[in-house]
Amino acid sequence: MSIESWIKKPKVQKVLPKPLQKWRGFFIDSSKGKAGQDILLIFVPKFSVLDHSSIVKSFRDKGSVVIQEGNSKKIKFLKPELWTEEMGQDWVYLLSDIFQIRSICEPFSEVSLDIVEFASKPTIYHSPANKIISKAPMTNGNLKFALIREPNWNKLLFQISQPILAKEGDWKEIDFKTNVFYPLLMAGTKEMFLGPEGDVKIIKG
Repeated sequence: MSIESWIKKPKVQKVLPKPLQKWRGFFIDSSKGKAGQDILLIFVPKFSVLDHSSIVKSFRDKGSVVIQEGNSKKIKFLKPELWTEEMGQDWVYLLSDIFQIRSICEPFSEVSLDIVEFASKPTIYHSPANKIISKAPMTNGNLKFALIREPNWNKLLFQISQPILAKEGDWKEIDFKTNVFYPLLMAGTKEMFLGPEGDVKIIKG
């Protein structure tokens, strides 16, 4: 059914035709039965969201989930305690809050914390691991982490309430799909070494 024919129907359908299913929040104002009736439709695009509650429940139950994000890339989220050497070293710790850094890295100075807090673009940091961590994906004593600011992903991490590991890959099974883009795969993502005292070395970007 075309949009025009849908509009002209005397009774408004509850289900929008396919061309409009990616929109929501419409409003119709009409004068029924009068010749030359005016119909006003206002369509508002759907917001991109994650099914936070379902993802968090699945993550807590299984210890991992695979999410296909807006660019069809598959991201696996894993509880750090379930990581093994066989899974490889190319994992990134995702943080929802700057204060979570202390649980995975050596103590940061105010300078290092400011670098993370005021970064203008998504950034993956390579930093010395906290000495209390006995098992983690790292290279030469450095692990990778990122502070996620994008509201949807940040809310998910906040609800999980702990740093988690993430890796993009060709995972066979997908637990969830979303049209929200994963920030660390977006153009402009930077990568750098960041030492506890603020020493910086750009790796990418």
